[in-house]
Formats: sequence, C-alpha cells, structure tokens
Amino acid sequence: MISREAILAEAREWIGTPYQHQASAKHVGTDCLGLVRGVWRAVHGDEPEAPPPYTPDWAERLGEETLLAAARRHLCEIALDAARPGDVLLFRMDARSPMKHAAILETESRIIHAYWGRAVVRSRFASWWRARCAAAFAFPGVAPWLN
Repeated sequence: MISREAILAEAREWIGTPYQHQASAKHVGTDCLGLVRGVWRAVHGDEPEAPPPYTPDWAERLGEETLLAAARRHLCEIALDAARPGDVLLFRMDARSPMKHAAILETESRIIHAYWGRAVVRSRFASWWRARCAAAFAFPGVAPWLN
C-alpha cells in the first residue's frame, strides 16, 4: 500500500523545479504532467507508458481528452468531492476545452502543480481553480486516508 504522506512528501520535493514543457526532472525542469509522472516514479517505479510528444496547444488543437484517457488507463478515478490529499486533479482551462492541466491535492485548500512559465508551486485551491477542476484520481494502491 502506498501512503498519501509519501505522495505528498515527493510532490513537495518538486516545489521550485522550473517549468519546462514536456520535461519531468526534479530540480531541473517539469510541466504539470511531468510532476505527476515524477511522483509516480517515486511511489510506483517505472512509468506505465511514455507520453507522446505534445505541443503547448495540444488540447485545443486536437480537441481530444488525451490527458483524461491516460489518467483513466493508469490512475483510479474518484468523485471530485471524494478527492483527498495526495490525489491527482485534472482541470479544463475553459468549458469547451479538453482537460489539460494536472495538480496534486495537498490539503483541502492547497494544490501542488507546475505553473506555466514559472515553477512547481503550492497554490491556494481557490474558486478559480475549483471552477475548472473536472476530474479526480487516486494513485493505484494508495491508502484511503492519510497514514
């Protein structure tokens, strides 16, 4: 069983990692997917699949739920209101676009995510983010509560 504390400890180690599109290297560079991939590697080992190359506008250009489909292949989908610290959240940047941003819920009021143009940061899970949150997932084998 994987502890939520281990997931959160790993995610916190990524804070300050510069934003770099399509990267996943702690303290070197990452994007939001790279952060989730890095946490996966730390708690599970090898990644289940390599992501295909993607451009910054991939979701808008393709119009497909690529990120959602990948999350459904490898994570355990849960209801949004059931999300707990250590779970992965996916966001739509507008109502008509596919999901294209990911974060890890740190507390009921904070998320950890790679902020475009900046770095991995801890942000308030404020109304702006809550309105865009569209799906939640637990890592496979995660303990149901903090432990």
